[in-house]
Amino acid sequence: MTIAPSLSPEELQHFHRVVTHSAGVRSHFDVFVWLQGEIQNYLAHDIMIAAWGDFQSGAIQHDIISALDGARSNSSNIEAITPMLLDFFQRWTASGNKPFSLTAGDKGFAHRAGGLKCGLNEALREMQYAVVHGINDARSSCDCLYAAFRNNEHFTESEREAMVMVLPYIDLALRQVQLLPHQSPDPAIIANPLIYGLLQSRGLSGREIEILQWVTLGKTNPEIGSILKISEYTVKNHMQRIFKKMNVSNRAQAVGLFKTMISNE
Repeated sequence: MTIAPSLSPEELQHFHRVVTHSAGVRSHFDVFVWLQGEIQNYLAHDIMIAAWGDFQSGAIQHDIISALDGARSNSSNIEAITPMLLDFFQRWTASGNKPFSLTAGDKGFAHRAGGLKCGLNEALREMQYAVVHGINDARSSCDCLYAAFRNNEHFTESEREAMVMVLPYIDLALRQVQLLPHQSPDPAIIANPLIYGLLQSRGLSGREIEILQWVTLGKTNPEIGSILKISEYTVKNHMQRIFKKMNVSNRAQAVGLFKTMISNE
């Protein structure tokens, strides 16, 4: 079904009824059911990736909504898909903040999502077509990007227009859903470009900054490893590098310095 000024009153009424269901969304399951329902009439897709944060620094979060096996937010690897999402955001910005579509090669979109293995990467291997659009937040550095993927046919011009129409409702729906356990409970800290830049100036990598935030929130090494799906040993090694780069001796000193940086911004 297309969206155009020529829609009949009945078709417009149907569209309004479908998109206004977003106001009742309260959970990730609600989002899943809604996007797999009549929204498919306007924007048929197999995978939806929603990303938000500071795309300039690379400090972004993401959600995955899909019925495909393994394509889940809590089993995906943000390090694997961040380069693809940053590339999409740059393309979207270069297009004048207009939706655009892409066609993948033989390997689908998996090659764009790095070499790390995860359920999402395997699902993207089967995806041949994507349409991308975003929402620029002029009041903060937390922009949003949405990418819809499918494997059966190109996204048409009318579907790109549909993306423009339905995206505000998708964005509204996800903003009403609580963050998942693996997502930062305070993305404003890590997404703040000033704080992020200060930490980067000390030589901290994106992963080290992420771990430092979890330490500041009181998480232990085993808990951080579970959240980020890395080993406790890897977390410990990251912590040693954080101590060295921040010129501190222990977790308490690192947290104290981090909180001082936050309070000064």
